[in-house]
Amino acid sequence: MPDHVHLLVEVDPQFGIHRLIKLMKGRSSKLIREEFKWIKSRLPTLWTNSYFVSTIGSVPLEVVKQYIEQQKHK
Repeated sequence: MPDHVHLLVEVDPQFGIHRLIKLMKGRSSKLIREEFKWIKSRLPTLWTNSYFVSTIGSVPLEVVKQYIEQQKHK
């Protein structure tokens, strides 16, 4: 998808998904801005504060992986 990504991650509940999202957005923003210097002057921020998280519950992991792979072709 041109405006979002799908990630399948496992996070220790003690660490928290909110921390992982914050770290990923912060680190990726830093790396992108280092590589593409012109972005700094055109975009005040790369990521919004929002994100969507869903647990997979009893759905088999392979089904979730297949769903994510299929999103590449849409």
